[in-house]
Amino acid sequence: MNKILSAIILISFFILQHTVIAVETAPRISDREIIESLAEIRGNLKRLDEKLDTVDKSLNKRIDDLDSNLNKRIDALDSKLNKRIDDLRTDINSRFEEVGNRFDTLQWTLGLFITIALVIFGFVLRMQWQMHRRQTQMETILETQREELSFIKKLIEKFQPPRGVL
Repeated sequence: MNKILSAIILISFFILQHTVIAVETAPRISDREIIESLAEIRGNLKRLDEKLDTVDKSLNKRIDDLDSNLNKRIDALDSKLNKRIDDLRTDINSRFEEVGNRFDTLQWTLGLFITIALVIFGFVLRMQWQMHRRQTQMETILETQREELSFIKKLIEKFQPPRGVL
């Protein structure tokens, strides 16, 4: 076991030595170079800020333009929609007025027919009443005539000589 452990340590030492050799050491940077690099980075940052400000301004302008264009389009669509709604409303109102006129005509015609039917019904009832009255008058006249005829018949029979006498 010691042999295996010593072999693993020896192999890992050789492997780690090669990796350590592969790393390069960086040259020393002076303070002046660091300050110049920082100044350059700050200048780049300022330019980036300026570019971002111009981009921000142009984006804000574009957004405002798009917003105004969108508002104009919405207003145009709103006016067109309101016009269509008003047209539909006037069309529907005119149709309702036509239907109302038709119902008025229908009501007038129906009233006329009902009136004519009631007048005819009244004439028929009056004629039946008159016919019934005439019939009762005729019956009374006939009854009185029958009574008179029977009275006259009885008188004639009284004035006739008995049957075996003549």
